[in-house]
Amino acid sequence: MIDIVLVEPEIPNNTGAIARTCACTGARLHLVKPLGFDISASAVKRAGLDYWHLVDLTVYEDIADYFARRGDENLWLTTTKAPRSYAECDWSGDVTLMFGKETAGLPEWLREKYRERCVRIPMVSEARSLNLSNAAAVLTYEALRQQGFPGLLGYGAMRA
Repeated sequence: MIDIVLVEPEIPNNTGAIARTCACTGARLHLVKPLGFDISASAVKRAGLDYWHLVDLTVYEDIADYFARRGDENLWLTTTKAPRSYAECDWSGDVTLMFGKETAGLPEWLREKYRERCVRIPMVSEARSLNLSNAAAVLTYEALRQQGFPGLLGYGAMRA
């Protein structure tokens, strides 16, 4: 199972795109408040998110609430400040991918506490970072690849 955790996401389009990735892959989405947008049923309907019902979503009041309810087992933090590439990780089992808010990333105390669980996506030195939704898709599909794309249509056809 793959869990995607967004800590204080600010941009609704990024969260919407990540929700679609979750809907298409069976990954679970976890949102840690405060959120920079409304996810009420009426707001989701108004935004035309016709796949929202396919998303296994949990919302947390803050990061302390998240850790109290979920713990930190199988946790990987994504940051441009990570000491290693995601390609060096074994994600063949359950994995939780945590992403920070678009303007600031994950808090420094969190990156320090889990330094050995921080990963980055390789990119040219002149680029600051990938878009949050692109980064979530890259890492989700890498974890799925390592797990053999469990339950996803089309994988058997790709191997044939």
